[in-house]
Amino acid sequence: MGALQMVRKILLIAYNGVTALDLVGPMQVFSTASGYSKATTGVALYDLAVASVDGGAVATSTGLHILARPFREIGLEQIDTIIVPGGRPNDNSVFDTRLVAWLAENGPRSRRVCSVCVGAFLLAEAGLLAGRFATTHWDFIETLKRKCDGATILDGPIFVHDGNIWSSAGVSAGIDLALHLVEDDHGRKLAMDVAKMLVVYFRRPGNQHQFSTSLSLQASTDTDFSDLLTWAAGHLKENLSVEVLASRSGMSVRSFTRKFRVAVGLTPAAAIEKMRFEEAKRLLSEGDLPLKRVASVCGFRDEQTLRRAFQRIADVSPSEYRQRFS
Repeated sequence: MGALQMVRKILLIAYNGVTALDLVGPMQVFSTASGYSKATTGVALYDLAVASVDGGAVATSTGLHILARPFREIGLEQIDTIIVPGGRPNDNSVFDTRLVAWLAENGPRSRRVCSVCVGAFLLAEAGLLAGRFATTHWDFIETLKRKCDGATILDGPIFVHDGNIWSSAGVSAGIDLALHLVEDDHGRKLAMDVAKMLVVYFRRPGNQHQFSTSLSLQASTDTDFSDLLTWAAGHLKENLSVEVLASRSGMSVRSFTRKFRVAVGLTPAAAIEKMRFEEAKRLLSEGDLPLKRVASVCGFRDEQTLRRAFQRIADVSPSEYRQRFS
């Protein structure tokens, strides 16, 4: 980064009901990158601005108020990247028609337009997702698919890039996206330095699930199966065959398998594999146990079974995962 390094203008959109972390998370990443560069080279890399349709104090969903500049004061020709945070997608007040019109007009002029979480709904309203691949918060994937049938909405990635449109998954994924943009602009080293400074992962696997597998399984089922899954999470090393699980539930194998699949949405074997995978990720990121030992502790038959599970579920090998997160 030399003295002639370009300063990129990042415009973060604010509106009443915006999710605070969707806005300030990415903003902190860019600010930290700029501050780090200025301290080491004397050059600020980013010029950050928060703007809204009318300007003034904007109330976030937490009650925190953020002071925004009105759009009319923003030099549109200078904008490099627009960040659209999420808010309450079912609240019509979020979709101010003036904001939608502004995005429709100015989004295509910017090098990058990025949505965080359900900010993707605003991009959809502005017509910016037509024909694009995109993602959003896991709980609103199906809603966005129905709302924007001209787009391909993906439910696995932490973020998606298609043309000048970037979209990220739920809330904290905006930080992942911002780190990637810093890397794209100024290289891996600076992005890694920022991640270390903020004490966050530099990069999660691109198709990592957006919330804990064991928690999501428990949240999707009834009390009886929630208790069973909680017990299973503490006994992953043991035999957790469908026969064992059915017996613990007091059901026949056939009845248990049918009811479990209806309640959880997965076969018992698939659910247990996901829980073992989740625990293996934790062990790989937090310690240096040999892969053979990780496989044993998590209940995988052998190291090769562990490798196959990682490739199928996360599209990375256990060793690659450890290198990224340990």
